[in-house]
This record gives sequence, structure tokens and C-alpha cells, in this order.
Amino acid sequence: MDHLYQPYPSQRNTVFAKNGMVATSQPLAAQAGLEILQKGGTAIDAAIATAAALTVVEPTSNGIGGDAFALVWVKDKLHGLNSSGPAPEALTIEQVKALGHEKMPVHGLIPVTVPGVPAAWGELSERFGKLPLSDVLAPAIKYAEEGYPISPILGKYWGLAFNKFKELFKIEEYQPWFDTFAPGGKAPEIGEIWKSAGHAATLRSIAETNGKSFYEGELADEIDRFMRKHGGFFTKEDLGRFKPEWVDPISVHYKGYDVWEIPPNGQGIIALMALNIASGLDFNEKESIDTYHKQIEAMKLAFTDGKAHITDILHMKTEVEELLSESYAKERRSLISEHAIQPEAYKPPKGGTVYLAAADSEGNMISYIQSNYMGFGSGIVIPGTGIALQNRGADFSLDEGHPNALKPGKRTYHTIIPGFLTKDDKPVGPFGVMGGYMQPQGHFQVIMNSIDFHLNPQAALDAPRWQWMEGKKVLLEPHFPNHLAQGLARKGHQVQVATDTGSFGRGQIIWRDPETGVLMGGTESRTDGAIAAW
Repeated sequence: MDHLYQPYPSQRNTVFAKNGMVATSQPLAAQAGLEILQKGGTAIDAAIATAAALTVVEPTSNGIGGDAFALVWVKDKLHGLNSSGPAPEALTIEQVKALGHEKMPVHGLIPVTVPGVPAAWGELSERFGKLPLSDVLAPAIKYAEEGYPISPILGKYWGLAFNKFKELFKIEEYQPWFDTFAPGGKAPEIGEIWKSAGHAATLRSIAETNGKSFYEGELADEIDRFMRKHGGFFTKEDLGRFKPEWVDPISVHYKGYDVWEIPPNGQGIIALMALNIASGLDFNEKESIDTYHKQIEAMKLAFTDGKAHITDILHMKTEVEELLSESYAKERRSLISEHAIQPEAYKPPKGGTVYLAAADSEGNMISYIQSNYMGFGSGIVIPGTGIALQNRGADFSLDEGHPNALKPGKRTYHTIIPGFLTKDDKPVGPFGVMGGYMQPQGHFQVIMNSIDFHLNPQAALDAPRWQWMEGKKVLLEPHFPNHLAQGLARKGHQVQVATDTGSFGRGQIIWRDPETGVLMGGTESRTDGAIAAW
């Protein structure tokens, strides 16, 4: 693993440990996971504890009413979990249009899909956990019940959300959001203590029933009652039908490593498609115009194709194998020249998120991600419960001919993706970069930073990022080298420099040395990231 130790100018150092490690975007959540590891829990137990704590200590990005995905390495095998919920059985394109919408709304009752987070916790606990869920969720319950001080980045985004929502949310169905997240009529300030007794009670109910109360018990009744009162679409029956799905992860071989993602409906395949395209290109040095140009071109081609084809895998018209084939990669690679291109979707031959990584001393590792989407999600909160519901359905198309067209019981194109890296059938470790459509771009850049340019985990995360937006438009971080930005512009890229780093994702990495078992972790300097280790 020496080739992954190389430094890069950064704000933090890579963390090394032997017995266990948790990396995520909030120090208190990382500490919750470490507490469970030290009590004898597995990496999976620690991940659940961290994820539950994140719904409390980072509600600006995720919640109990969101979706989740996981890649889990246990006993020499990688397992995939898709816990994303479908559209309600009562929701159709015709109904949405009858309500006056030409496209799916972002907020309110319409874009709410069935949440998968509580079911993911229960499923992971039953299959790979050692400790009872009541023990695992105890730290999160304590944070919700006793309160915690608001950290800097959390406070920033909470305040921005409040200022936006007070202008947008004027009707009764949104009042529970303000009651829960803006007590006293304002967002909590940085350093202020915030607590939620309703959130604590909900977590306790989930812990005592292994998540079942959310889907068929008292919590399901509360959700159903609110939906019926306000004209929502999903019901207790929709909740009761939901089950997480264990899936076979998909991968590409990239320069001696295997890079793994969850198959569609997630967008992880885009990162793999881009890596496949890049695998046939030469990258001689990291900080060069040629390197960034080729990376951006590979990503824009993969992303354009992904948006054209990805949806619920049961409804996809293009096979995953086709999009990951060498013939596809070769054809798309051939389009990359010295100048930026305007991408068009490939036509095949006929025939608001949190991420965490955890590892334990037994070799178990997990890459886990959960989200409410677009920050706080739909803006719908079930009164007195702390349950903020996601707006994942906003990504559905109302065009019946589109692959991601809304259909009852269908899962939408999903932005959240966990990643995992192996070499010679042995685990290197979990990685992820959350942040909407930045996620596959973050995965692509982090993996190339690690494999092509030999950066250690912290350096791979700290390196300046770019973000392809659309067409030839590319957004660069404020600290992106100016001479390289100018060089990209000369190649035809429409370069814009961002005023902050907020849209460039938040990543975590844990690698394991195969010889010594030593863990090395990096966390995101663009947020309140932290690593807890022992």
C-alpha cells in the first residue's frame, strides 16, 4: 500500500489505526460509531449507529424518512444493499399533471417516496450485526433527547434552509418542519444546543421493533394519518409492502484494481463508465491541462449516457452489461479530442446526503450512504416524530416515453452511491463522495487520485475538484489552480469558478493494508468531517 501514502497539500493528515475506524461528516456521529465498536459491535453495527446519529446531528442532509444504500465486506465477500423506496401505488403521471404540474415538484407531498432508511438499519443489523439494535441506536437517542451543539458547517446550511423555507412554505402541511427544526421561529445558531424529543421517541420505537414500527406499526399509522389529512399519496399499505433488496454489486477493472458500485437505480454506474473510458487514455501527471481535460470529457460522456438510460433496473431498456462493456467504452473514448465536445446520449445497438465508512479489527468493512435529498428533503415532517420525508420522487420524469418516467411502485433514478475498492479479490476499502450529481464525479476523481496519482486517503479527498454541469460548462473549486483553469478554457470548456466549495461533495475513505491490517482514513475538509479510531 506504499503507493497510496503519497502526500498532497491538505488541511489534515491521514489517520492510522489498528482496531477500528469510522469516518463521516460529523464528529459526534463518528464518535457514536466508535463507541459501538468499543462495545464489541461489528463495523456494520458501528455504521448503523453512525447513520442513526447523523439523522440527529446533521438533519440538513439526511433523516429517518430518507433512502439508503450499502456495500458490505464480510467473510471475503462484498454484499450490496439497495434500500431505496418506490413511488406510492396511488401516484401516476396523470394525477400529477391534473394538479397543475408539467414536471415533478421539488417540495411537498407529491415527490415523497417510500423511505428506506429504517429498513436498511434493521436489515443490516439482522444479517451482520452482533449487538441488539437498541444498543446500537442508543447514542443517537441520547443526542436527540439531551441535545448537542450545532457545528459550523451544519449551522450554515441549517440557516440557509430556514431562510429559504420561510419564504416557500406558507401552508399548513409545512408547519411541522418549523415546529421541529426552527423552534422559537428561527434556525439554531452555531454552538446552540438543539434537541428533539420526538426524534428520540421515533428512534427508540425503531430500535425496539428492528424498524418494523415504521412500516407496519405506530409510526406507520402516524405517517398514514398525516398523508390522508393533507391529501398525500402514499399510505400505510405502501410502507408495509416495502422490503430492502440485496443485490450483486457491479464493477470495472481499473489499472489493477476492481472498483465496485451498487447497480441501478443508483447512478454509481456512471463512475464505472467514466473509469472504463479513462482506462484507455494516458494520464502522465495529475496537475496538467491534458489530465483534467480528458477526465472532464470522459465524465461528461458517461454522465450524459447515465441520465439517458438509468432508472429502476426492472424498467431499464439498456443492459448494465452494455454500458460497462469495452465496446461501449471504446466508442465513447474515440470521441475525446483536443477540444471540449458537446455531448449527446449514446444509442446502444439494438438487441442532501451523508456518507460514512467503517471498519473493524475482524476485517469487516462497510460503505454506507443515506439521504433525504436536496437538504431537508420534501419539507414534510410528521408532527411530533422528527421524521422528515425525502423528496426523491422529484427526479421522476412526467414524459411517459422517458426511461425514468413516473410509474406507481417504481423506484426513481437515485443519486446516492456508496463505493468500494478491491485488489486481487481482497478488500482495499470503502469510499464515497456525497452531493447530488457530484457523487459519481467525486468517485471518479477520488479513485483516479488514489490509483493513477498515488495520493493517500486524505490527500485524495483534499485535492481540488471540478464538476461537469452540462454541455461544455465546468465548475471549478475556488482554489483550483488558475493556470489550469485558463488552459481548460483554451480547450473550449466553459469554465466557471465557484465562490465556495459547497457543491463539490463530501467524501470519506478508509483503506486497509492487506499485510498488517492497519487502517488509514481520510475525511472531508469541506465539511465538519471527522475520523474516530482506536
